[in-house]
Amino acid sequence: MAPDPQPSFTPGRRWSIGFNVIVVILLVFSVVVMVNYLSREYFLRFHLTSQTRNSLSPRTLKFLESLTNQVKVTIYYSKEEPLCTTVQDLLGEYSLANSRIRVRTVDYLRDAPAAQVVKAEYKLGAAADKNLVIFDADGKVKVVDGNLLARYTLEQVPNEKEREFRRKPTEFMGEIWFTSALLDVTSPKPLKAYFLTGHNEHRIDSGDEGSGYLKFASILQQNYIQVDTLSLLGTNSVPMDCNLLIIAGPTVPLPAHELDKIEEYLKQGGRLFVLFNAFSAGRLTGLEKILARWGVEVGNGIIIDPDHTMSGSEVVVSAFSRHPLVNPLLGTGIYLVRPRPVSRLETPRAQPADAPRVEEIAGTGPRAFLTDDPARSPREFRVMVVVEKGAVKGIVTERGTTRMVVLGDSFCLANNQIEFLANRDFAGYAANWLLDRTQLLEGLGPRPISEYRLVITNQQMRVIRWLLLAGLPAIALVVGTLVWARRRY
Repeated sequence: MAPDPQPSFTPGRRWSIGFNVIVVILLVFSVVVMVNYLSREYFLRFHLTSQTRNSLSPRTLKFLESLTNQVKVTIYYSKEEPLCTTVQDLLGEYSLANSRIRVRTVDYLRDAPAAQVVKAEYKLGAAADKNLVIFDADGKVKVVDGNLLARYTLEQVPNEKEREFRRKPTEFMGEIWFTSALLDVTSPKPLKAYFLTGHNEHRIDSGDEGSGYLKFASILQQNYIQVDTLSLLGTNSVPMDCNLLIIAGPTVPLPAHELDKIEEYLKQGGRLFVLFNAFSAGRLTGLEKILARWGVEVGNGIIIDPDHTMSGSEVVVSAFSRHPLVNPLLGTGIYLVRPRPVSRLETPRAQPADAPRVEEIAGTGPRAFLTDDPARSPREFRVMVVVEKGAVKGIVTERGTTRMVVLGDSFCLANNQIEFLANRDFAGYAANWLLDRTQLLEGLGPRPISEYRLVITNQQMRVIRWLLLAGLPAIALVVGTLVWARRRY
């Protein structure tokens, strides 16, 4: 008789294999749990694609780190809208960066009961109240209209029969509006900036491309800074709710009583952003004397920098010192139009310990010269300084600590020039540094939208359709038949 076949695996071998399988499963499960735990506790994510519409800027991330409020965000959108997915993905980044931000999506077309609840909660009644992003923090609500989230251009659609155009998105503005809305609903009260009027300053309600300040005012509002105009005529003084006074390009002298009110505001710990321009060169506005007492000298000439210009009249400034206001601008530049020199006033005597600290933070190249200099002596010029004076020990000022930014050109923030180089970013940096909001001193701007389109003819579409519907199944059938035949024979 043939001997009994030996079993392939002994009982001990079977138990050993089973034990190993259980150990491997437990190890894999442990690794998965650890990875999920670490990804939750230590937020570390990478954006490897060129499409960065959904990656948050350093400014937003710093702001989210400081956010302690509970915020409810409702995306009241139709999922058929092209931007809906982008909005959801971006707000998902906000929620991942700060778990206090809770995001939900309500499709008003597909989920009518939930849409009715949202409409009742936030009093949305009109038919136009759709495609909204609603931010709610402890009952304080800010609604962002979806129509503001992108910039568009008209593009002709290829059509053999008739001319047809469509709106093509070019820039996504979501982060600008969402961070601004969060700042709005989580701040105890808005800050306020006043623009001095009555001396030919730039107007914040003007859309004039060359001189209007409408866009600058909009940037301040996006930073949750209310804007208003201020006249110091008569008995008017700088209001106590003035967190920032902006004097933008006066070209006629300020009366003595107005200068006294401005100086008193500074002594109380006020914040001042003053911008000069070429039209006031050679004539005193009165501000020069006030600034001199604070250690700032404003020159009368107009700077030409042949190494940093495009047409000769403008100066591209990219030489910055190390200072929180301009640190985010390192590697970029600001576009100035015929700027005047602004520098630290040299004094022969030693300054007291409580003297204002003046820093020169931006300048030209070494071959710049002044237009009123017959010799055109080349040298570097400073065009912007900052002034800071801390509180004196034992003395409490009414408004805090004095801060100033003095710039030799005011046209750089006009509606047209503010879009050049990093001028738009600089406008926000200057305001936020003056208001001591260091968490907002990082770049935040629109993100470009790139489209990848494949244009094919009707004939090509028919070929693709038949290839997908018939060609691929036929190839699979042929390959399967060949494999079967090979195994059969």
